[in-house]
Amino acid sequence: MSDLLRRALEDAQLTEDDVAARLGVDPKTVRRWLAGRVPYPRHRAHLCKLLGHDEEDLWPQVRAPRPLPQPPGAQILATYPHRWAVPRAVWHQHFASARREIGILAYAGLFLAEDQGIIGTLADKARNGVAVRILLGNPDGPRISQRGTDEGVGDSLAAKIRNALVLYQPLRELDNVEIRLHDTTLYNSIYRADDDLLINPHAYGIPASHAPVLHVRHVDDGDMASTYLRSFERVWSDATPSP
Repeated sequence: MSDLLRRALEDAQLTEDDVAARLGVDPKTVRRWLAGRVPYPRHRAHLCKLLGHDEEDLWPQVRAPRPLPQPPGAQILATYPHRWAVPRAVWHQHFASARREIGILAYAGLFLAEDQGIIGTLADKARNGVAVRILLGNPDGPRISQRGTDEGVGDSLAAKIRNALVLYQPLRELDNVEIRLHDTTLYNSIYRADDDLLINPHAYGIPASHAPVLHVRHVDDGDMASTYLRSFERVWSDATPSP
């Protein structure tokens, strides 16, 4: 639910029908906005003017990340409060920037597998010689079951993994793509594009989509990114090929 937008409407003493009439849209569209869908930019601008709020007050997830003030050679390029707050364009640009290697380490990462634009990017990269390595959790593994219990989602995590494997199926036919399954206690999801990594640290009992994301760059041996790169390689070496 978009609680920020709903409260703004209540403060302005406007109903869904009032907003729909002022903006010239269907009331169902307004209800979808209140349910969490982000309006198109032109509608966001009109809503901001109507409600007297800035865009980032109502939809903080569309705000561009603010670079951290750091000296030259800094390793952290950006931070996001939640994985869902990372703009879709950032994910696309991240993988599209790869020239040598793409690595994905997650339990399910279903949000990527469901994005046909990203699937197309991964396929194009593989066809152009980029190594694409995907590590997903073993849906029958005990640690997947435990994580589902910890997050209060039961068997749905294993179901998400199986769904992701089906959606990644077109990539299996390509050279330079390899998918493996792991059964590790995953402390971070890692999304690599050459020397740039999007790191999604996990927090106990919190879904990965609600945990923060760090944009980290590998600068030299022994830096922050090196730690995550070693972790990825360790999981990869112990994982088994996906059937």
